[in-house]
Amino acid sequence: MQLQVKTILNRVHPIKGFVYGDVRLEGKGEQQRIVADIRPRANSKGRCSKCMKPCPGYDTQAVRCFEFIPLWAIMVVLLYAPRRVECSEHGVVVEQMPWADGKSPMTTALMCFLADWAKHLPWSQTAKRFGFTWNKVRLAVDWVVHWGLEHRDLNGINTLGLDEIAYAKGHQYMTVVYDISAGAKRLLWIGEKRTNATIKQFFTWFGKSRCSSIKFVCSDMWKVYITAIRKYCPNALNILDRFHITKKLKEAVDKTRREEAAELRKKGDNVTLKNTRWCLLKKRINHTWRQAVRLRELVKLNLRTTRAYLMAEDFDEHFWSYKSPTWAGRFLDAWCTRTMRSRIEPMKKFAKTLRGHRDLILNYFRAKKQLSSGIVEGMNNKLKVVTRKSYGFKSPEVLKIALYHALGDLPTPPQTHRFAK
Repeated sequence: MQLQVKTILNRVHPIKGFVYGDVRLEGKGEQQRIVADIRPRANSKGRCSKCMKPCPGYDTQAVRCFEFIPLWAIMVVLLYAPRRVECSEHGVVVEQMPWADGKSPMTTALMCFLADWAKHLPWSQTAKRFGFTWNKVRLAVDWVVHWGLEHRDLNGINTLGLDEIAYAKGHQYMTVVYDISAGAKRLLWIGEKRTNATIKQFFTWFGKSRCSSIKFVCSDMWKVYITAIRKYCPNALNILDRFHITKKLKEAVDKTRREEAAELRKKGDNVTLKNTRWCLLKKRINHTWRQAVRLRELVKLNLRTTRAYLMAEDFDEHFWSYKSPTWAGRFLDAWCTRTMRSRIEPMKKFAKTLRGHRDLILNYFRAKKQLSSGIVEGMNNKLKVVTRKSYGFKSPEVLKIALYHALGDLPTPPQTHRFAK
């Protein structure tokens, strides 16, 4: 038993400058645990935990217990009495222990192991599966995320995606920034709220030199974002793509329907526009048979809702088919002129929005349609999944850690052995 377990530990978790001593099984039943002693290799010097230089010894502290990855569902702990060394630069300090970080009772191997599983399972299930508490899983993820944030590569970023997500009731938002450069799709930064101060905080952190190298930024029509991009990324093309525009167009059609349905109900007509919402908002290819029939009936009626729907279909079918920003701009101007004469207030309001953001909308064509905030929306959907799994989190900071962990594509600490999942 002793030889076999020691061999496994030496194979999966070798420690340079140290050796495994006695390995034994202690306790009974559920309290059983494998205990492995660690001792310094003969004639080896301890290293300063700050500068990593070999230093003469000073004294030895009491034995500390470090939790390791369970074997055969049995808890494994490593016992070691840390030495203190006398560094010429930093004075008397505790030696650097390559299997642990600071005063953490968990080995780095265990923290990486739990953090890796926490990507695939909820934190509570990860804790239950391996016999740890939820808080220890949180600490493991927190350590791995902070290590990854400190060691990630921020060079070569030329395309950003800006958006916001609601993370709690009461319209509480977080601003999220993604790196959507070619070959990359990762969460880059998270900030609480969606204010000028939040955006300024990101660009200050990102730095002037990196901001000047940004070529494209995908965002919605939020004025704060547009102003900040113009100020901090003067060389970037701010792209407002079809996702946000189509969303606002659908909202205008739906508002027209609701207003006209209310007017018809006052006149005693509860049938004409009943159950027509999704007929008007869904793409025709996604209509059910009943919705297709209902739509054909609506189109025959001279209603504001029908005219709004046809105008929206005309815009959606033709505008995005253009390749040239010049011709797309001409269509946009003509469509807005016709819409302003329609006397349909929600559609007129939408047309005014298009006119106010004309140049930014045409940037979609100037970028050759190669960039779209559809990537951003896809990342947002993944964020929402993590957020829904995180309703038990009491602090926004813990939610940030979970989001970075799931979507940050962060580097992980180097391991001597990759444990199977």
